[in-house]
Amino acid sequence: MNIFLHELRAYRKSTIIWSISLTLIVVFYLSLYPSFAHDAEEFTKILEGYPEAIRNALGINLGGFFTILGFYCFPLSFITLCGAIQAMNLGTSIVSKEVREKTADFLLTKPVTRTKILTSKLLAALTAIILTNIVYLAAASIMAFQVKTEDFSFKLFIMLSLTLFFVQLIFLALGLIISVIVSKLKSVLTVSLGTVFAFYFLGMLSGTPGEEAKRYISPFKYFDTAYIMKHASYESSFLIAGAIIIILAIVASYFVYTKKDIHAV
Repeated sequence: MNIFLHELRAYRKSTIIWSISLTLIVVFYLSLYPSFAHDAEEFTKILEGYPEAIRNALGINLGGFFTILGFYCFPLSFITLCGAIQAMNLGTSIVSKEVREKTADFLLTKPVTRTKILTSKLLAALTAIILTNIVYLAAASIMAFQVKTEDFSFKLFIMLSLTLFFVQLIFLALGLIISVIVSKLKSVLTVSLGTVFAFYFLGMLSGTPGEEAKRYISPFKYFDTAYIMKHASYESSFLIAGAIIIILAIVASYFVYTKKDIHAV
């Protein structure tokens, strides 16, 4: 019994749906860019009326908003939110679905260790996320080149796009630890939406300039698009913070899963 392939097949439908959904979002928003760039003056006046906190939460930087990269940051905040939900769904279902579907006893009686089971499931979820990002990045890149009004740095475009993947890794790890700790999750979607939106709104509240420490509260604020475009790099302190969260969550998940009693009912 190849657990990895079995899990990958189980995620096939949801991976296709999420890939198509993220692609449609980025294609729709980028298709609007030529209109925004053409009427930049008018839109600038409108956007100046929004509070700075709201503009920051939506990824709107007036200094470069009407460039293809600056405009791309706007839908990227929504795309990252959707991607986080996908990753959280995958993470929380890794272990909990076996209990919910009453197949835990069957799986654990097979001649495989719990460590191998969890590793196979985690790798399958990670593969689903990677495939989603490949499809998304390909579609976003093609669309960006189609609608651009001037040349742009493709390296920066890739760096901005990869923030989706990094945030997904964090929420995949968080979902995994929740899946392992909570014995019975009646609704994965409810937990996923609640957790992701809670961090998203915390991120909006912590987006005030000059309050950098508050950004550590929400993974959505670990990758500042304005900083990436200005310095062509990520903020090392937040990269380290994200890596620590991922490592601790995964290590704790393995420790708890290999020790806990798991019942099918």
